[in-house]
Amino acid sequence: MVSAAVTGFLTGLSLIAVIGAQNAFVLRQGLRGEHVGWVVAVCALSDAVLIAAGVAGFGAVAARVPWLPAAALWAGVAFLAGYGLMRLRAAWRGGAALATGAGDVVPLGRALAACLLFTWANPHVYLDTLVLIGGLAAQQAPFEAWYAGGAMLASGVFFAVLGFGARRLAPWFGRPVAWRCLDAGVGVLMLALATRLALG
Repeated sequence: MVSAAVTGFLTGLSLIAVIGAQNAFVLRQGLRGEHVGWVVAVCALSDAVLIAAGVAGFGAVAARVPWLPAAALWAGVAFLAGYGLMRLRAAWRGGAALATGAGDVVPLGRALAACLLFTWANPHVYLDTLVLIGGLAAQQAPFEAWYAGGAMLASGVFFAVLGFGARRLAPWFGRPVAWRCLDAGVGVLMLALATRLALG
């Protein structure tokens, strides 16, 4: 049981600890100190739901619905490209849009909506949770639940460290030029991810 949980934890950590759209968003929220607890909770809970679905065998749905993988792929490409362009525009403009003052706080609802989009509109999250973790969990029978629990714990720990740990960098990101660099980097990353998905 413990071995299955540790294996699940390490597998989940190795899959999630990769620079991507969702992680970049959590990092940005952590640096700004905006709704970090809510964002971390939504990301961790979303991953837990997807991991549970994968371990329960829902990964087979994609095989039975031929158009589903392609639809998810192009929806993800469109979302990533759109957000990437928004961040590049923000980097180009600079100024008050990137200030860390109280007047620049993004409403909670908007932050959570973006968080959900980064999670559920990302084709990679389905590959990682439904397909990979779901398939690997089957090899841990009869301790699939322990494996899933380990993977869920890895997700929660990673997002908490990423979101709350980012505050240590807050003084450096108090400078407008640092925010512009971050937005430019995130924008380029989003466009690169969209391009890689589109090209297969």
